[in-house]
Parts: sequence; structure tokens; C-alpha cells
Amino acid sequence: MITTDFVPGSPCWLDLGAPDVSAAGDFYGAVLGWEFEPMEDSGGAFGLATSRGRTAAGIGLLTERGARSAWMLYFFTPDVHETAASVLRAGGTVRVEPQDADGWAAVAQFTDPQGGRFAAWTPGRARGLEATDDPGALCWTELYTSDASAALAFYEAVFGWQREEMAMPGGGDGTYVIVTPAGQPRERMHGGVLQVPAEQLSLSQGVPDWHPVFTVTDCDAAAATVRTKGGEVVVGPSDAPGIGRMAVCLDGAGADFVLMTPAAVPTY
Repeated sequence: MITTDFVPGSPCWLDLGAPDVSAAGDFYGAVLGWEFEPMEDSGGAFGLATSRGRTAAGIGLLTERGARSAWMLYFFTPDVHETAASVLRAGGTVRVEPQDADGWAAVAQFTDPQGGRFAAWTPGRARGLEATDDPGALCWTELYTSDASAALAFYEAVFGWQREEMAMPGGGDGTYVIVTPAGQPRERMHGGVLQVPAEQLSLSQGVPDWHPVFTVTDCDAAAATVRTKGGEVVVGPSDAPGIGRMAVCLDGAGADFVLMTPAAVPTY
């Protein structure tokens, strides 16, 4: 599970790059129950989404030329500069150099050797997410990649993640690899890595992709709202035995995410 007592390598923040910040806030407000408030000094270019009064995500204006709308996942680090150095040593790329985010945090963005984009966060005034694992909040992270073995070796070198292999839920082909922050018990597992053929990465334009999974109380109802608000349900809703009911979705601008109603007794 994802908690807010962040340790090195655990997910601690996420934000969305959107072509229309207000429209994105409206979409996720309807689907996840968020309240969105633009930051006064951003000119409407960035704001915070809250779930039951707790910070659940950021939404900002997509400014990178040619980039698709997408979620960016941030992992906790006590020193973002050292993490940047570790990324380079492990064969990754620094996309955005470590920088101060107006005192909120020190952040940097990276690309793993296969092309998956992710980020790191060293707290400043803001420690990170205040809402996790509850309805409307981040509950899991997933990497779809063309080379799971190489990707896992990279992230283990950068963050020290522990891994555990399991059969695909529902008897599907392949192996699903669960990752947990270094030195943490199994209960602190925070994500999964799945190898898929390049042709199955169409949602991310053919490159490996980290995407967020959000808890919802009723996956079918939330998926229906995705459709009515101009998004798309790509897969599901469907049941994953022992995991929950899930739907792979796109928002109105094409950013991918997953909705999940957990099983009564999650076994992952």
C-alpha cells in the first residue's frame, strides 16, 4: 500500500500535464471526487487537487512542445541531486535538472534506459501527497515496459527497490513483478512492473509508461463517468481475482490512468 510516511523510493507525488488545466480539473473532479483550486500566483497554469480536504495531486499546463498529456509519478528521495547522479550511473537520462519548486520541494525528471519517464522529489515546505490509498487517491503505480528485466535492474540501482514475482492475475500470460521500497515489509509494496510487446504501448506512443492507479468505491460508476465527461475506457471494467475490479482509462486529453475498486481482502 502507498502511505504518507514516505521512505526513499516510495511514491510521494504525482501531477498531470494537461493542455487545459480547468478542463482536467473538472474531469477528475467528476470521476474521482476531487476539488481543484488553481494557485493564485500561477495565472491558472497550475493548481492542487484535494480529496476530502487532503492534497491528492497537482494539475499543470502542458508546455513541452510535442509532448502528450500524461501523468508524472514522483518518488521520494532525501537528495534529488544524488538521485540524478544515480540515474546517470545506471544508464538513464536527466530530462529536467534538479531544481527548487518555489520552496515546495526540490524536484527533477528522468528517463529510464527504455524510455519510461519518472521524477524524484525531495521535500521542502510540502512533504508530498496527503491523500493516498483511500477513495479518490493514488493507491498503486505501474510501469508497462518493453524490457522488464533491464528496467528493474535500473530502478533497483537508483532506488534500491525490492522485487517479488507473481503470476499474472486471472491466469494471464507473463509475470507481474511487485516492487517495494528498500528495507520495507511486503505490506509497503507500492507498484508493479509488467513487460509488454512494443505494439501494446500504443497509449504511450510506443514508449514505456508509468501510470497511476486510483482507488474508487464503484469502478463501474466511475468508468461510466469517464465516458460521460469525454474520456475513454480502454479496458474493463473487469475483475482481477484477489485484487479488485479495474478499468484502464484515458481522460479527455488522452492521459492514461487506472481505476480500481479493491477486493474486500487484497492479496496482490
